This record gives sequence, structure tokens and C-alpha cells, in this order.
Amino acid sequence: MDGVTVIDHPLVQHKLTLMRKKETSTASFRRLLREISTLLCYEVTRGLDLTTLAIETPLEPMDAPILEGKKLVFASILRAGNGLLEGMLDLVPAARVAHIGVYRDHETLMPVEYYFKAPEDLGNRLVIVVDPMLATGNSAIAAMDKLKERGAQNIRFLCLLAAPEGIERFRAAHPDIPVFTASIDSHLNEKGYIVPGLGDAGDRMYGTK
Repeated sequence: MDGVTVIDHPLVQHKLTLMRKKETSTASFRRLLREISTLLCYEVTRGLDLTTLAIETPLEPMDAPILEGKKLVFASILRAGNGLLEGMLDLVPAARVAHIGVYRDHETLMPVEYYFKAPEDLGNRLVIVVDPMLATGNSAIAAMDKLKERGAQNIRFLCLLAAPEGIERFRAAHPDIPVFTASIDSHLNEKGYIVPGLGDAGDRMYGTK
């Protein structure tokens, strides 16, 4: 699909399969989510701008590559996004963090916003938005709308699983935002869940169901 990158690294696919299994425990699911998020972070940050820094190694001076520009912002769509956020911060501990509180009304499947907190000057930073699922796409679209209202211009969206319906709706609303995912699954069921999917990521991560 245009604007969508499927991260098909063998380790990503292996860990995703373990997460899909219904018998995987809460503790194991949480650990796997943190591990897989680190791997996904490598791919979503590929192509970051680099500059050089004059340093001295133990042997001689050199001009070495280093990230250019202001620090990244990782924006977590609460609550399940925090599972991806933790692993990404292991890899990029200096990143700034935004939290976007959006939940899906189970009757209407529409997003309800309840919280937003982000660093200032979003317009000067790359913002990577994380949420395990891109299902209907409504919550992700609402999060992007809010970030753009606050000035964000360079945004990428990272998820574990995506449904074709969600991708189509998201790309129609925000064609400028690339999507990175570990899998494009078959479809959404009548309740708006991704099939075959892995269930509700938040419930499985926190043991609330």
C-alpha cells in the first residue's frame, strides 16, 4: 500500500507470532511488546538526518556521524501506546515524550479525547506516534489532528498491526504521514477488532481482561 512500510524482519515476525498466541501470559506479552518496539524503532528512525562531530578516539581525531537537529518526540496514544513507548525509549533515551489520551467508544467506534500533553516547538521536531493497533483509524486520525493543531509538521505513525480499512481511512485523512507496521492483517470484524489480530493490546498488556 502506498505510504505504508511493512517491517518484515525475521525477529519482528517471530515475536509478533508469540504475541498473537492467546495463551501468552500478561508478563510475556508485556516483555515481547517492549522487545519488538525496540526493533521497530530501528526501522521507523531510518533515514534520520546526520551531521558530523569532531571527536578524538583513543588513536586519532576524526569527524564522526551524529544525529542532527532537535531531539525526537515519541507520542504515545494512551494507554496501549505506552507499551511501544518504553522499548523505544530504551533505544533513544533522550527523546521527548508526548501523551495523547484517546479511547474508542465501543458503541460508536469513534474516538473520545481526554488528555493531551506534549513538548513545545513540535514544528521543529520529528514526531513518531505509537499505538499497537491501526484498526478503524479513528483514534490515530484524531491524534494526528491534535498534533498538527499544535504545530507538528514532520510526523510518522508506528503500529504493530494494521487493518486495510484503517490504513485506507488514515491515509485519506493524512496522506502526508507515513505508516510503519509489522503486519497488515485481513480485515476488521463487526466490533472493529483486527482479524486475526492479537486481541485488545491494552487488556493483554495490563491484564485487565
